[in-house]
Amino acid sequence: MDETKILIVEDEPLFRELLSHALSEASGMEVIAQTGDASTAVRLATEMEIDVVIMDIELGGDMNGIDAALQIKGSRPGTGIVILSVHNDRRYVTTLPLESTPGWAYLLKDRLPDLATLIRAIEGSKAGMVVLAPEIVASLYPRKGSLMEALTPRQRDVLGLLAQGYSNAAIAHRLTLSEKSVETYINAIYQALHLSSEPEIHARVKATLLFLEDSQVN
Repeated sequence: MDETKILIVEDEPLFRELLSHALSEASGMEVIAQTGDASTAVRLATEMEIDVVIMDIELGGDMNGIDAALQIKGSRPGTGIVILSVHNDRRYVTTLPLESTPGWAYLLKDRLPDLATLIRAIEGSKAGMVVLAPEIVASLYPRKGSLMEALTPRQRDVLGLLAQGYSNAAIAHRLTLSEKSVETYINAIYQALHLSSEPEIHARVKATLLFLEDSQVN
């Protein structure tokens, strides 16, 4: 399988180097460029064959990370974007064009728990999915009268892990279930959210977006 080609955009040199080193040691990952400047990031992402951009939201200069990410998506919509942010607020996530340009992840820079979480975000954004930070998922609960409220607690557990970019096999491992049981739960979630006729990746994206839209902060 081809390695995932990554551009790191981070204006803190030490953190940028730590990310680069960790990902370079990970199987299937290749950091091919890094910068601390948004304008340079846009240029590199459009000139080079980049699969995923890891983008700090707070960058010095005339352009922040969101603006740079939107420019990259405008010219290379298939490029996955992993946003690193200090803002643990669903409002920052929902300002992103998650449905019109799929392939986004939103992680908390100061609470990134482990490399596996970052790799899930990279792989999910590359595949066109939407991946949310574990802390954001944990802070949300269904709005009264919403479709999400109709889900069982176990279905919400499965959906929360799906929104974090976990595969069916990984969800099964986390919840001590069989993969067949996870598939059954996911199919039931799609039916409850009226997504059962959608293609698989689009259904996952829509389910994650509904999770955001139909939830409020706990």
